[in-house]
Amino acid sequence: PPLTVFSDDNKTLLGSEVDIARLVADSLGLKLNVVPASWEDWPLGVTSGKYDAAISNITVTKDRKEKFDFATYRKDSLGFYVKTTSPIKSLTKAEDIAGLRIIVGSGTNQEAILLAWDKENQAKGLKAFTPIYAKDDAAQTLALQAGRADAYFGPNVIGAWKAALTGKTRLVGSVDGGWPKAAHIAVTVKKGSGLAVPISTALNGVIGNGDYQKVLNRWGEGVEKIDRSEINPAGLGD
Repeated sequence: PPLTVFSDDNKTLLGSEVDIARLVADSLGLKLNVVPASWEDWPLGVTSGKYDAAISNITVTKDRKEKFDFATYRKDSLGFYVKTTSPIKSLTKAEDIAGLRIIVGSGTNQEAILLAWDKENQAKGLKAFTPIYAKDDAAQTLALQAGRADAYFGPNVIGAWKAALTGKTRLVGSVDGGWPKAAHIAVTVKKGSGLAVPISTALNGVIGNGDYQKVLNRWGEGVEKIDRSEINPAGLGD
């Protein structure tokens, strides 16, 4: 949470991403079929036609635009979180991560940012950071609380949700997802499929009637709202 979480039946997905998918489907008069998938599965799934669209906190990037079309629906904001008792006060720039062990998702834009920062640091003779890859939330939480990792770097809304819920972690820095520029989260479809335009139109419709804002507010994501959905805007790497 708040992006996606299984309900009590361990089958039904809930969260802001599912609600956005439902807004789009309802606007287009389509029946929504939500398919749980791992992060590693969405690129091939969308390319092969297994999925019509991926709505999974996917950031627009220069490289991804070569294979996919995007319709934006939220600002991308990333956060560094540490356990409440950590001596770390601030993580906002490359030098700050030198020598640290940081939990990050493999193949994500946040990993790309850390790797770029690490390259800068090593060129200056600073210590390399160590990425900690953990697929599930429980493993990430345990690694941080047990001291096997110094910080978590990921979607700020996830970090903020956990910090407010448990009080065991705190924010020590935030970074735009398209560092050094701003970037956006978008509905992702196969390039040339023709779906990006109607999806963007649907999103602008729910932005205009207020339903979009209600979804973001429900899940504590109001600070990441956008005023208008765009198709294939500049992203990470542009």
